[in-house]
Amino acid sequence: MNSKNQCPVDKWALFRFSVVGGLLANPPAKGELRKELERLSHQIYTHPITDESTVFHFSTIESWYYKAKNAQDPIIALGRKVRSDYGGSIVFTLELIRILGRQYRTYPGWSYQLHADNLAAQIQENNDSVKIPSYASVRRRMVERGWTKKTFPKKNQTAGMKAAAQRFESHEIRGYETEYVHSLWHLDFHVCSLRVVDADGHWHTPKALCILDDHSRLCCHIQWYLGETTQDLIHGLTQAFFKRGLPRALMTDKGAAVTAHEFCNGLKKSGILHETTLPYSPYQNGKQEAFWGTLEGRLIAMLTRVDPLTLEYLNPKGES
Repeated sequence: MNSKNQCPVDKWALFRFSVVGGLLANPPAKGELRKELERLSHQIYTHPITDESTVFHFSTIESWYYKAKNAQDPIIALGRKVRSDYGGSIVFTLELIRILGRQYRTYPGWSYQLHADNLAAQIQENNDSVKIPSYASVRRRMVERGWTKKTFPKKNQTAGMKAAAQRFESHEIRGYETEYVHSLWHLDFHVCSLRVVDADGHWHTPKALCILDDHSRLCCHIQWYLGETTQDLIHGLTQAFFKRGLPRALMTDKGAAVTAHEFCNGLKKSGILHETTLPYSPYQNGKQEAFWGTLEGRLIAMLTRVDPLTLEYLNPKGES
């Protein structure tokens, strides 16, 4: 037979056969099969592809055993099946690649997930007969072409930021979560990466005030403001109280608005414990920081070409 027409030996097939081959050559006594399979599932094997140490569950080895036992050629039975579309791209046509490329060139700062979501939205809007590619397919095609997310270099760190970073490296950081809903709320302002224009034509950098519940991750209230004053803070927190009631405790940073006497006294009168984080230590309010990443990556990223962008557009219900 011509060697060019022979299929290469499947590493997985040979590996699987090496695991269960002993049971085929020397079948266990009646009632002993399960014990032998459990023994094999407790062993450590060398992965046939990565050469790393690994283990396989009882059910996996059991399926290998019966596949090999009931087949005329155990090696073929234990081989990995090749997908019929292997090496090709049925979903991703050249037109979809062009659309994705234009989208990336226009919004190079978008995440893979955001590109996948917007590509699906375009397909649904323009042609319902085209199959929507999965997130994994979109990411794979973008990685193949070097379409990675563009980021801006970080600014120079201040002395306080460097001290906080050193503390983070030298101390153990543990995550936590309160046991009950409304036991603890997180509150923080976020400076938007875009600017808005007012009715007089003046530009402002809006700030988002968000209140999150620690246990459920529920957003009790979020609203955009032109400032970060105590008045804005009290207005937004009051909206959260009206929607969800009073929490037991509130965690914030040590900004001027949250350390104002009228705000702190108001929390005390309401029976709310006020806890603060260390300076330049956003990981202590990690749930809030994760929310900002989603807000910027999935919402604000889609508003970069809204012209003009206004505060009313960010607060569609007209809250102010």
